[in-house]
Amino acid sequence: MRLGSLLVAMLVVTSMPAQEPMPYGPPITLEHARKLIIAAEEEAKKQQWPVVIAIVDSGAHLVALARMDNTQLGSVEVAMMKARCSALFRRPTKVFEDGLIAGGANNRVLKAPEVLPIEGGIPIVVDGKIIGAIGVSGVKPSEDGQVAQAALNAK
Repeated sequence: MRLGSLLVAMLVVTSMPAQEPMPYGPPITLEHARKLIIAAEEEAKKQQWPVVIAIVDSGAHLVALARMDNTQLGSVEVAMMKARCSALFRRPTKVFEDGLIAGGANNRVLKAPEVLPIEGGIPIVVDGKIIGAIGVSGVKPSEDGQVAQAALNAK
């Protein structure tokens, strides 16, 4: 009985049309990027987390970057890479991290160019279109993700 239910579920899932990816929109403005950085810094300061915050546009080019005092220098590149990955692949970097943790065929992301499977990068969406992405690095990946999400929630 269970096998039959599983087969029916598999048929339903595989027959569903693929969802269209979210489209890219116009690039984020510097003014908007600065507002997101301020909101991210507020969350990081509240938690006493030294982080780097990077904002890229819809083409994955750097628009703004802030490195809080006493943040490890390596986090500059990591924050930019998280933001780039999120913009280029139109999804949070946590999706890649979760896939990597699941293992199996998901491990192929380790060879994909521009993929950084570490939480902390999230697309910036306005009117259903990706206008850029934020990347945060400096503390635990889940804490980086918390700072990035706080910035987006403050829009």
